[in-house]
Amino acid sequence: MSASARMPEDQAAGLRRRFAAPTLRILPVIANPALAWGGLLLERLAGAAALLDRRTLVVDAGLHAREPGELARFDLAEAIEPLDRHLAYLAARGLPQQHVDAGGSTEAFLDALAEAAPEAELILLHAPAADLARLFGRAVRDGRAPLLRPLVLCDESGAALTEAYAALKLLALRAGLRTHELLLAAAPGSRLAPRIAASLARCADGFLGGVQQHWMGIDPAEPPEQPPAPALVQRLEALMACAYAPPVGEATRRRAEPQGRPVLAPLPALAREAGPPPAPRAAPAARHHAMR
Repeated sequence: MSASARMPEDQAAGLRRRFAAPTLRILPVIANPALAWGGLLLERLAGAAALLDRRTLVVDAGLHAREPGELARFDLAEAIEPLDRHLAYLAARGLPQQHVDAGGSTEAFLDALAEAAPEAELILLHAPAADLARLFGRAVRDGRAPLLRPLVLCDESGAALTEAYAALKLLALRAGLRTHELLLAAAPGSRLAPRIAASLARCADGFLGGVQQHWMGIDPAEPPEQPPAPALVQRLEALMACAYAPPVGEATRRRAEPQGRPVLAPLPALAREAGPPPAPRAAPAARHHAMR
């Protein structure tokens, strides 16, 4: 039967799609301890998700992230800090290890996040490579995340590049993850940025049998109120299509009623990764709320 001859959808089809339970995607973002711009890159990703009208939870389990409150170890939902209807934040340093099983997997933490944030459609999980290997390794080996590709954060420093390659090596050896994308903090028109991306791609291919699917640069000097570049929005949408979808029951997922255009609320001031401090930027008071 041709497309033109298909039966039209009933009038309730659009409403069912609109109010259907959201499909959660969890995107692993590799924390780079030599990167000065980790928090800024996460902010840009969260802004891109808002432009896609996705309710997003940023989970920061990086080595330099803020320590979670004591309550987070017993009730993750109570520790999540809502910022606006599109964005929430969870300080999660050390929390994945609270969910380790006898085989060394912490995949149960992913299920706990899904249950704690039933309205979330995207979780940006920022963590060291060793944690990401324990979180996603079993799903990759079992074939439940066949398209998963972590997002590498890097800048133009040699130290950050070294850490990025070390992270890719660890993920390849421990979790079988050999495909990645790269988000690079670099000035527009930088001549060094393409060389860094190419160097990481060559090392991943030559030593790990890995593939760099795509890379793009982000100007760290962009004002925080500037909307994310359309290219970043497109890349995030592509990454979401490949991200991990935990097997959470439909009954535990809720979808909020749409309320018009997204509001780009600022992400809290995430702890910067180790390295030279970035130039100070004007920031609303709300940006510092969650990091006090």
